[in-house]
Formats: sequence, structure tokens, C-alpha cells
Amino acid sequence: MQKASNSSESGSDEVVRFENVRRYYKVGDEVVRALDGVSFSVKSGGYLAIMGASGSGKSTMLNILGCLDRPTEGSYWLNGLDVAEMDDNALSDHRLRNLGFIFQSFHLIPQLTVCENIEMPLLYMGMSAEERRAKAVALAESVGMQHRLRHIPAELSGGQRQRVAVARALANDPAVLLADEPTGNLDSTTSVQIMRLFSELHQQGKTIIIVTHEDEIARFSRSKIVLRDGEIQEMKGCD
Repeated sequence: MQKASNSSESGSDEVVRFENVRRYYKVGDEVVRALDGVSFSVKSGGYLAIMGASGSGKSTMLNILGCLDRPTEGSYWLNGLDVAEMDDNALSDHRLRNLGFIFQSFHLIPQLTVCENIEMPLLYMGMSAEERRAKAVALAESVGMQHRLRHIPAELSGGQRQRVAVARALANDPAVLLADEPTGNLDSTTSVQIMRLFSELHQQGKTIIIVTHEDEIARFSRSKIVLRDGEIQEMKGCD
């Protein structure tokens, strides 16, 4: 990770780039500066932890990174394209093809099996049923869940559900994995197991951005941003 330059084009090895991003909200007569001129970049294969107290801007940054919100000012480049310039349809397609999401509460579909949950992104991408099933089985095996393919989420432990969520996030071979407090609902032992899985994915070349308030979790990353009042207070491990 490194601070972004003022160039109008994203660097060829940068998969994520914020350039002077500001996000303001109006609450009554007050303007809330959720993000106030944030610039940074993440290279392909990077592993970034975003930290900060409640109200620091973490959630706003995550929403923009996930193409669920847009900057008030500034540019956000994702895999070479400035998403702030896209219309809603283009943005939705770019999100589907370039991002994998992992959530604290797993967000698995309760009535679907492990295999069917992993297949969901592939269905939206138009892949055939046979191809979807083969890839889902391979992904389940990659996270150690091949023995639970026909089970529904209610039949799994928290750690197993998160492994399924990781496999689902990998289904579209995303440019970036975005993880929002991925160990927040897990015990300490299971949390370490999940973070070791993230480390294995990083070693395989995956680009990972994780939002966490826990130092123990952030230590697994290679770089770190600490937000305060919408600004970068601290930046460590930069390339």
C-alpha cells in the first residue's frame, strides 16, 4: 500500500486507489464529514487492515470500497476504472465481477445448502449449472468444507459458516476480498483459524482488505490504516 499520487490514471499494479475521497452527509443543519480527503492505494496481492473507533469513517470507507456508496468528491479506482464515473448498471456489474464480500454475520441464505450458497455469485454471472456445481465443490474443498456440501447453514458451526462465506466470496475470482469484522461472531480459537485461512489466501496472491477494531486481527495483515474523524491518522506497512 502507498499514498496515491495525483495522476489521473490508476497505476497498472494498483487494484484499489482512493484519491482525495470525501464523503459528506447532511444531518439537519449539520454537515458530517464522514471521510475528509482520504488518499491511499492497494497493490495487487496486498493485505490491508482498516481500523478506527466508532464514528471514525470505517463503515463509510467500506461502503465506498464495496461500491455501495459514492464519494461526494474525489476518485475511487477499482481494478483500473474510476467507479465514481459509472452509472448504476455499470457499477453493479463492476462490483459483481471484481469484489468478494465477507461479513461478520455470514449472510448465507438459510434454506440453501453449502454448495448452493457458494454457487450464488456464479448464477448471477450466467455460468451453467454444471460449471457452477463443479466450481462450488472445488471452492468448498479449498476452505475445508467439502464434507458439508449438502448441509444448510443452521447445521454448521460459526467457523464453518464463515468458511462457506469465504468460498462464496471467492466464487467470482474477485480482484479484491472485502471482509467486514469477519471474526466478530466467532470465539478466539475459531477467529485464529479463520485468519489463518485469510493468510493462506493472501499467500496465494489474493488482495484482501479487512475492516476490524481488533489489534489481534489486524496483526495478520501486511499494512494498516487507522482512521479518526474521517481522516487517516496512521498508516503503517506501506510499500
